[in-house]
Amino acid sequence: MHGTKIIILNWNGEGHLARFLPGVVAAAPEGVGVVVADNGSTDGSLALLARDFPQVQVVRLDRNYGFAEGYNRALAHVEAEYFVLLNSDVETPAGWLEPLIETLERNPDVAAAAPKLLSVAEPGRFEYAGASGGFIDYLGYPFCRGRILRNIECDRGQYDDGRDVFWASGAAFCCRASVLRELGGFDAGFFAHMEEIDLCWRMQLRGYRIRVVPRSRVYHLGGGTLAAGSASKVYYNHRNNLAMLFKCAPPLQRAVVAVVRPPLDLCAALSYLAQGRGDLFRAVGRAWRDFIRMHPSLARERRSVRGGRVAEVRGIYRGSVVLRYLLGRRRFDKMM
Repeated sequence: MHGTKIIILNWNGEGHLARFLPGVVAAAPEGVGVVVADNGSTDGSLALLARDFPQVQVVRLDRNYGFAEGYNRALAHVEAEYFVLLNSDVETPAGWLEPLIETLERNPDVAAAAPKLLSVAEPGRFEYAGASGGFIDYLGYPFCRGRILRNIECDRGQYDDGRDVFWASGAAFCCRASVLRELGGFDAGFFAHMEEIDLCWRMQLRGYRIRVVPRSRVYHLGGGTLAAGSASKVYYNHRNNLAMLFKCAPPLQRAVVAVVRPPLDLCAALSYLAQGRGDLFRAVGRAWRDFIRMHPSLARERRSVRGGRVAEVRGIYRGSVVLRYLLGRRRFDKMM
């Protein structure tokens, strides 16, 4: 595995590094380097790394570029055949990495592979950010094997089969460096949230597959940068989801989204207002405003992404996950 590097993007995560980095270093197979890319932290992260982790390579960025551009800039300083992008709040048991690299080595058309993602707080339960592989529905709403909207299942081995999925979680994302660079990396305009789904969609349009490999499992704390329910998280999720659909979706799907999503997002905004969360109501409005402002640049990106011949993309659920959820289908096996 001499061609593999684990890269952790850190921003003011001194506590996470102190808690989780020792396990990452201990579980790294021989020959696999560990890199921490620091996104302009102002806490004690860099001092901690210098004092306690001299074996870890540090890439210093001059400011916080967010997840997308932060990784793009950091990876320009890292040479490897395989990149393993790992959140700073992920616990990695021994043997977690080998099945992912093995999957890439045996399948040249697989661009990215992900482990099963479980909760640090409840190890018998899937973790929201990726569970056992991600999908989206026709309107662009992401869901996972093991997580439908906010309903998170217990792990009983029901999704332990390795299979192709639509997206792999950015919390633990193992990919071919050559493909990542071929596609220009993450969309820097996203800053944070949805960038890995957008990248996986673009990978598939180029003819590559995305796999989940449940033989590999890691444990994710989650919410380390933007807490659930924060206005920033709502803003980026809405804006970036719309931008991704505009860039990547085929014409019919894009037309359906243009008709159906505005009233659905308005309902979501009004529900926030009814809960007394005016900040979230305004976040949805700002997301739509900025998405509309992005149209000229997104149109150029769309021509690049979908121009010419594109491969057939599998894994888009031909229905509404929200509707199925409201009808009581709140587990992946019932949904599909």
